[in-house]
Amino acid sequence: MATAHTTLQTDPMTETENIAYDVVVLGAGPVGENVADRTRAAGLSTAIVESELVGGECSYWACMPSKALLRPIIARADARRLPGLSEAVRGPLDTAAVLARRDEYTSHWHDDGQVGWVEGIGADLYRGHGRLAGPRTVTVTAPDGTVRTLTARHAVAVCTGTRALLPDLPGIEDVQPWTSREATSAKEVPGRLIVVGGGVVAAEMATVFQALGSEVTVLVRGKGLLARMEPFAGELVADALTEAGADIRTGTSVESVARENGAVVAVTGSGDRIEADEILFATGRAPRTDDIGLDTAGLEPGSWLPVDDTLRVEDTDWLYACGDVNHRALLTHQGKYQARIAGDAIGARAAGAPLKTDPWGAHAATADHHAVPQVVFTDPEAAAVGLSLAEAEQAGHRVRAVDVEMSSVAGAGLYGEGYRGRARMVVDLDEGILRGVTFVGPGVGELLHSASVAVAGQILVDRLWHAVPSYPTISEVWLRLLEAYRG
Repeated sequence: MATAHTTLQTDPMTETENIAYDVVVLGAGPVGENVADRTRAAGLSTAIVESELVGGECSYWACMPSKALLRPIIARADARRLPGLSEAVRGPLDTAAVLARRDEYTSHWHDDGQVGWVEGIGADLYRGHGRLAGPRTVTVTAPDGTVRTLTARHAVAVCTGTRALLPDLPGIEDVQPWTSREATSAKEVPGRLIVVGGGVVAAEMATVFQALGSEVTVLVRGKGLLARMEPFAGELVADALTEAGADIRTGTSVESVARENGAVVAVTGSGDRIEADEILFATGRAPRTDDIGLDTAGLEPGSWLPVDDTLRVEDTDWLYACGDVNHRALLTHQGKYQARIAGDAIGARAAGAPLKTDPWGAHAATADHHAVPQVVFTDPEAAAVGLSLAEAEQAGHRVRAVDVEMSSVAGAGLYGEGYRGRARMVVDLDEGILRGVTFVGPGVGELLHSASVAVAGQILVDRLWHAVPSYPTISEVWLRLLEAYRG
């Protein structure tokens, strides 16, 4: 709750209020919510500023709608691998039902529940556009033009996330292309869809729309899908998409786009003309920091915000940046992890308490450096934590990669016929610990946390030999990996 409240009249149309808090949070997505939750738990008065929906990108246009769309697709794929069930699920998906379930998971793009949560923790919500106005000061312009000035005794946390980055291509403004937002909130399934990009959004949305009946063409500038994972991850996902009917073209750039007779026409670097009903650009993200007053804090508008491990912006003693805006790991769960640490650090500093910032400390985001987990919800799933083999070698570690086919595990057979997948662990030969682990195959997403614990905890490989996996589960792949490592 606010601890000071004054009203200043500036002109006949705009009322300016000046309200003091301990902490002001810009952005009420999952990251901002977690910062506020931790600062309120520390007894600090907290204001949250949001210009769109409370709950943010993840709740309405990213994590939740995309996974709601993918779940029936993955369930059908799993069922089709099982004798006795496969024939019963040969028909098409009920597209209307899939989209309706997606709508339920986004609360039909209403944020009443999230607003109630903010109120429940005792934080104050301000709707409007928030901008820094100097050290520890934020102005909020409400939709009706009212301007309020919020001052922070201890900290301002920037949690404004990212937006889709569109390439500067001839014709792109006229085409009205899809970004991830339009794809995850689509009311209809296009007959033909071009997906430009090779990352997670591209792979997942190609999976969705191919399964829902679109004729999908994926244009990847690089060598393959999911380039930031081990090479076999993208290869297995691409193989499955191709078998499902998608046309995946690697080493292909888009040079221009246009609308002709209602259709999208994309012209590639080789001169090919590809027609579709819609085109989705999944070509990266940009920080939403271009109009939040960074210049008043001596920072460049539109830039990423470099932070230390307590998530405090470099060269400041009051400004924090959590989640995508600091460019450490553009993942919701990682942003929430950072938010918890930042909130606790803000609370400790406000109380004059010492911070624990060693590698195992409660006030340091060490996982951002060596134990970031991610699941790609395609068919097959791809899940990884830590460093890939190439990344570990580039970092100067002396490592060895150990690979096992998932089909060698008895539990994989229970998932059905033709199970395809692979597991890899990257072992540091000097430290005797894991630098990274990757799984690809149906159901492997639920394996990942065990790998995250092993990597983040720097558990010795020799000790993992005594962590016995249950039989017959696909977790037994750990035993196969360790056996392969020991020879």
